Amino acid sequence: MYILECSDGSYYTGSTNNLDRRLEQHQNGDGANFTKKRLPVNLVYVEEFDRVDQAFYREKQIQKWRREKKEALIQNSHNKLPELAIAYRDLK
Repeated sequence: MYILECSDGSYYTGSTNNLDRRLEQHQNGDGANFTKKRLPVNLVYVEEFDRVDQAFYREKQIQKWRREKKEALIQNSHNKLPELAIAYRDLK
């Protein structure tokens, strides 16, 4: 599972079993439509898993996160993650 920072500052989260090949695809415009329009991209975070289903689950989990929470993960600020998990509707 990986996170890319795109040229416009947005983040793309994906998973692959061959990170080098997938990064090359993204950089060549052969990756996802999202990144194709936002080149170049920069790899900012990686997690490795033994099983494909675990990586895919984690990818889908992180895709739902808002920007601040993704940035805390990227910056290795794991202590901020619980606070950032609070939904906007629960903030008062």
